[in-house]
This record gives sequence, C-alpha cells and structure tokens, in this order.
Amino acid sequence: MSEFRIDQIKNQDASRGPDVAGITTFTGTSGIVIPSGDTAYRGGRGRGLFMGGNVPGSVTNAIEYITIATTGNATDFGDLTRPSRDLGGLASSTRGITGGGTSPSDDKNNIMDYITISSTGNAFDFGDLNYASRGTRGLANSTRGLFHGGHDDAPAATRVYFDNIDYITMASLGNASEFGTLDQKLYRIAGLASPTRGVMSGGTTPTPSSVTVNIIQYVTISTLGDTKDFGDLTQNMSGAAGLSNTTRGIFAGSGTPSDTIVYITIASLGDAIDFGNLTQGRFSFGGAASPIRGTFGGGDGDTQYNIIDYITIATTGNATDFGDLIGGINQQLTGCSDSHGGIG
Repeated sequence: MSEFRIDQIKNQDASRGPDVAGITTFTGTSGIVIPSGDTAYRGGRGRGLFMGGNVPGSVTNAIEYITIATTGNATDFGDLTRPSRDLGGLASSTRGITGGGTSPSDDKNNIMDYITISSTGNAFDFGDLNYASRGTRGLANSTRGLFHGGHDDAPAATRVYFDNIDYITMASLGNASEFGTLDQKLYRIAGLASPTRGVMSGGTTPTPSSVTVNIIQYVTISTLGDTKDFGDLTQNMSGAAGLSNTTRGIFAGSGTPSDTIVYITIASLGDAIDFGNLTQGRFSFGGAASPIRGTFGGGDGDTQYNIIDYITIATTGNATDFGDLIGGINQQLTGCSDSHGGIG
C-alpha cells in the first residue's frame, strides 16, 4: 500500500504547501482522480429553470427546475413573489432573475425577483425596472443582465409599446438603470448572449398595424448604448425562445405557430441559418441552456403544452423529447440557467 503524504506537496518554489483545515480522511483502493475543469462548474451547475406563466384558468407563480444534462420531468423549486406571465428571465452562474410581466388581473408590473439557482426555495425581491411592461425578455453575461422591449397591457387601441433596454448588476440588489434602446418598439423579442454580446431577435411592432419582424440586433453588454443591426432571421418570428452557448445562439418557435429552430454565430454578423424543428410548433415558452444542450419548456400554439424539448447546440437537427413540466400545460413562462453562453 502506497502512502500519500500531503505535507510533501509544495508550490513551485517550495516555499509552502497546502493548508488543511479540520480532520480530513481518504479511503480508496484504486488511487485518486483529480477533478479537471473550471471549479465553478463543480457542485451543481447545469440547472435550468422555468418560471411563471399562464396555466389553464390562472396565472402561476411556480418555479420548476431540470438538470439539463439528463432527461426527465421538471421538479418543484419554489414560487415567485407573485403570479406573473409574459415576463423576462435571465441568470448568472448563481442567481436567476425575472423582470416585468402581468398579473392575473392583467396589471403589468416592473418587479424583479431573484432566486439562488443551486438551492430551492421561494424568490425574493430584487428591485424594479424603469418601466412596467409585459412581453419583456432578458439576456445576461456573468455580471450584467439586460431586460428589453414589451408593452403596457392596455387595450389594443391605446397600448404603449417600448424600445427600452434596462440593465442590472446581478450580484447586487437594486433598481435597473437605462442601457439604451432597441431599433424600434417591440414586444416578445427573444434574447441570448455570449460573454461580450447580447443578441435580440424578432418581435411584434405596435398595433393597429401590428407586424412580426425578422430583425436581429445586438449590443455589447459591458457598454451602454443602442442596438446595432446583426442580420435577419430566416422568417418573421415573435414569442420565440432564445438560448446559447458561448459561440452559437439559438432562436426557436414563433406565433404562427412555428416549429422553426435557427442559429447564429454570435461573434460574427449575418443572417440566421436553419437548425431543425421543435417537436411541436409553438411560441411564448422558456429556454434554458448548458454549454452542450438547449432546452425549451411549455408554450402556446394550436393548443397549450407542458412539453420540454432539447437539442445539442453544436450540431443541427430536430429537437427530442426531454420530459414534461410538472405544473401542467403552461405558456407565457420564462426560462434561464446557471450555465448559459453568456457566463462563459
């Protein structure tokens, strides 16, 4: 039997070794395998969340979670501070945050909630957006989150649409600050990010000439300013879900309903390319990604759905069944994860 002497481990100039706190034991028969990779990924990252939404007969405050690397039905996480639908979601590696949305009585709000993704439990108040809206969407890198677009939920003839982009620092609490504006007033404009860029696509313009658009626009997350043109989608899309790894962005679904999935390379500019198809054509659903997989939960279409689909982001092809939301059929929900492409 070999002896492993921790007091013989030294740094490069042999000036010191490790500090061992407390009593540590190790028993084994076949040696030690030292973990590799970023320590931030050890201990639970890879969790996706689906939050809020519209279930038959009511608006929900439910939060559900999945482990993205596996398949299976979602699990109960806790509750938002209030029922809300058509809200935005974003996340860092530790916190998931929702913003905006509308209540069971169709009152739009500017509320932001947060949860700690690695645990389970109810959400807490984070602060307020600069504007109250529904149809708001979100994106984030590792430090800064952006909420964008939406409308005020008034009757169609008097409805006000927004081109606002707000930002928050996710590690702190407090109200949002102004970042810039979209290239036009839009709601249900999907968002995703790399560590440097935020990309928004599609959306619907104000009534009465309400039009769904195919525009893709982007910002540099670490700066402030208005969006710039990125390219075009393969078709007009509104109510799509957006997700990404560090290099590739995915937009899926639309309010036709459509089962289209398209992709972009975030670091470059240009038009989207066909990726494949969802298991069901739908819109107003949530997306959550790991570096390898993208998942899509819930949605509205010819009917409402509780399904969760998944894709492998680096490839192309059709989505595959992952499992189901446990809260039943749900649309106008939002999604986020602790390992998406904006985190790096």
